Amino acid sequence: MSTKAKLDWTATDERAVDLVRVLAMDSVQKAGNGHPGTAMSLAPAAYLLFQKLMRHDPADPNWPGRDRFVLSCGHSSLTLYIQLYLSGYGLTLDDLKALRTWGSITPGHPEHRLTPGVETTTGPLGQGIGNAVGMAMGARRERGLFDPDAAPGASPFDHFVYCFVSDGDMEEGISHEVSSLAGHQELGNLIVLYDNNYISIEDNTNIAKSEDVAARFEAYGWHVQKLDWHTADGYHEDVPALYQAFLNAQQHTEAPSFISLRTIIGWPAPNKQNTGAAHGAALGVPEVQATKNILHFDPDVDFPVEDELVSHARQVAERGKQAHAEWEKPFADWARANPERKALFDRMATHRLADGWIEALPTFPPDPKGMATRKASGTILSALAPVLPELWGGSADLAESNLTTMEGEPSFIPANHQTKMWPGNPYGRTLHFGIREHGMGAILNGIALSGGTRVYGGTFLQFSDYMRGAVRLTSMMELPVTFVWTHDSIGLGEDGPTHQPIEHLWSLRNIPNLEVVRPGDANETVIAWRTILERAKPAALCLTRQNLPILDRSGELHGADQVARGGYVLADGTDVILIATGSEVSIALDAREILAGQDISARVVSMPCVEWFNDQDRSYRLEVLPPTIPARVSVEAGITAPWKLFVGDAGGSIGVDHYGASAAYQKIYEEFGITAERVADAAHDSLARVADR
Repeated sequence: MSTKAKLDWTATDERAVDLVRVLAMDSVQKAGNGHPGTAMSLAPAAYLLFQKLMRHDPADPNWPGRDRFVLSCGHSSLTLYIQLYLSGYGLTLDDLKALRTWGSITPGHPEHRLTPGVETTTGPLGQGIGNAVGMAMGARRERGLFDPDAAPGASPFDHFVYCFVSDGDMEEGISHEVSSLAGHQELGNLIVLYDNNYISIEDNTNIAKSEDVAARFEAYGWHVQKLDWHTADGYHEDVPALYQAFLNAQQHTEAPSFISLRTIIGWPAPNKQNTGAAHGAALGVPEVQATKNILHFDPDVDFPVEDELVSHARQVAERGKQAHAEWEKPFADWARANPERKALFDRMATHRLADGWIEALPTFPPDPKGMATRKASGTILSALAPVLPELWGGSADLAESNLTTMEGEPSFIPANHQTKMWPGNPYGRTLHFGIREHGMGAILNGIALSGGTRVYGGTFLQFSDYMRGAVRLTSMMELPVTFVWTHDSIGLGEDGPTHQPIEHLWSLRNIPNLEVVRPGDANETVIAWRTILERAKPAALCLTRQNLPILDRSGELHGADQVARGGYVLADGTDVILIATGSEVSIALDAREILAGQDISARVVSMPCVEWFNDQDRSYRLEVLPPTIPARVSVEAGITAPWKLFVGDAGGSIGVDHYGASAAYQKIYEEFGITAERVADAAHDSLARVADR
């Protein structure tokens, strides 16, 4: 516990906080919809953080030495927007007036890259706290790469991650996943403020929630403080006490900190405070005017200019500039003393991969017995470990199945939690998410947002369902996160239909910006990893449990380098096109041999990534899938209907349009008709339809 610290908090600061409340009311009132109540009640906490506690430079929102702020309760976007306006991040009163309207930089929920000072896209509740945990983990890894020997708090890479959460965040299950892991990881650089106001859209949260949230975080191992602004004399916003709580949290570096703050939503609106109406709707003109009267603002003036208050608040920009300048000296000292680490820092800052890294990639000799693509991926990761220190990741308790562990690399774990099987240290490289798939997704996003590391996380493809909310945000923010999803089909065999993905590949392909990659053998997996790292976009690498033949490309089969184009001619032919992905590529090649014995020339197109293929120019796509060959068959162990896009009306599809079964994978493929013989039969059918036109 720190000693008592005096807060410089003046009447002007009090008045500025009230201005925040007025602007929140006016913005929602003008928009006609939105969430004013939390922005009103959190006004003192947000202003305190941005003005008195957080290290940030409004002139340089991407300054590496800044603290990070995450508004997990993204519906209260005005909590953030108004602080960005007051702090001088370039937002204007007109931007606040344009809340939730077309073309504005103040959308309904904060969006990364749209608004200066917004660190992550939030809105789906619970995602933000997951991002904050990831940012804290990413910061620790980056410190380990750049400045591992510095004393605590003495490195230019030390900073805090602050996060505001609401009851809604606490109710979402993902908040348990990420908070449990944060406590286990002892993330002393993470400080979370919980707005404990007992109100959500359905009014009093007692209708659905009664647990002691602070006790829950104590059980996770967090440093917990509780403040209540309800007093015997009424509601009193004790800002100095909150300031002290933040200072205590900063000094408690052995664990993440959780400050539970009991507030009244919509304070001080006379009729709608402490109601669900204040949570998610405009207060209405009479209530806004009544509240302005209480706050001693002109009730007939909307969006008051208040130049004096804004000028006072914008002094934080000068303080930020000074803090930035003070940071530059130790950073320059570090850079001079650590030229190799500085070179790594510069490379990561621009997301540039190391010179010569491609030469480290393995190649796999032809082998008819083959190798599972998950095993090939594990070999690739281990080969890249020495040349790409920024690449790291792990698994949701499936490391031995996903094969996501770089050989010989320590775990990212406090020393007291390392195990015999998994030795490690706080700066280690192998991530262990436990059985927390959704939390893993949000944490991966936070790590990607934190800095220049390249991160991946693994589970079974079936359990991408558990991650869907986080994956969508990865894609929305276009983050360079790689999801390693193994056991990608009925080919996993005996675990049965609960573990066998059927609809997943096309479901994931339907997410904009997500690049779904399903390589057909070990060497396609090499090029898949290479391309994913080069493109630096959201990617899903879908890999097999079962062995696949490593194709001999020394003869008529074309090289795997063409994987980077998403689809390519693996084996040429003139009569019918067989389009296959992943484990079904070798089946298509076998079908080609059957058809050749029947004097039918079949072209096999390997289509590891539909998104990459669609990115190619039209001439290339027509070269691979020429309209002069309308007879076509797709082969993929998943749903078939979307393949109509490629096979057309005359084409056919071999796949699985029902759930799987528990048996050896060879038996399942045979029973479900995913065989070379069935593909050949489908080719005949397609040729007949073309002939009948």
